[in-house]
Amino acid sequence: MLGSTGRSPGLFALAAMLCLALAPQDSRANEQVDLELVLAVDVSGSMDRDEQILQRAGYVNAIRHPEVVDAIRTGLTGRIAMTYVEWAGPAAQRVVVPWRLVDGQASADEFAAQVDAAPLGTMRGTSISSSLLLAAGLFANSAFEGYRQVIDVSGDGPNNMGPPVIPVRDEVVAMGIVINGLPIMLKQGGYGFGSINNLDDYYANCVIGGPGAFLLAVDHPSGLIDAIRRKMILEIADISGGFESIVARPVVDHDYDCMIGERQRRGWMDR
Repeated sequence: MLGSTGRSPGLFALAAMLCLALAPQDSRANEQVDLELVLAVDVSGSMDRDEQILQRAGYVNAIRHPEVVDAIRTGLTGRIAMTYVEWAGPAAQRVVVPWRLVDGQASADEFAAQVDAAPLGTMRGTSISSSLLLAAGLFANSAFEGYRQVIDVSGDGPNNMGPPVIPVRDEVVAMGIVINGLPIMLKQGGYGFGSINNLDDYYANCVIGGPGAFLLAVDHPSGLIDAIRRKMILEIADISGGFESIVARPVVDHDYDCMIGERQRRGWMDR
């Protein structure tokens, strides 16, 4: 479970209380697993229905894929705990599948079926920071003890609502949690304040963090399903060979603008 770092206690207490209300607990109290994995999936308004369908299919396919199940079985305990959440703005989040033990094909199929059965829908805003706070609270209230804790966050735009992403990212990483990214770059800037060019640079500088943190960028629909599967295998097996591995560093303001989404949104609102 997570300990206190002394930073932003109000935000994390709020996130923990929110998770208690949203996510019923699995009956396996304090069960040791190799990994606690939060799949944090963007359903903001910038994701059109075709992208949502493709993204959902990618996660369903990956979760039940034999290669992912094999990766789970190769761990020390041969089991992981997972939860699947969807996020948009600060008050627009939902736990689709609460914490579940996945230890083989049957439990993976059951988890994937629950994800697949959930209704699709968009919500307003893009708050990566709020999704990280939610995920931190989920770890704090899971019924499992993982050797590692990882947030797998996918999205198609920068943070533009809620707390600034950098202090939240740094707080979460300080708690021993690794944040990996799946920037979805099917649209480039010009589609409204929900998108920017080179989203992978934003994720590298502003979102991912922790030992061995990495990102896999997707710039074509045909690559999304495969990228999700490969990313899950890397996270579960705790390897990054063959893919770019980026450990987040402190961001200097003049080096990269991690407030680009907030500035972009204000510009649109002022028109």
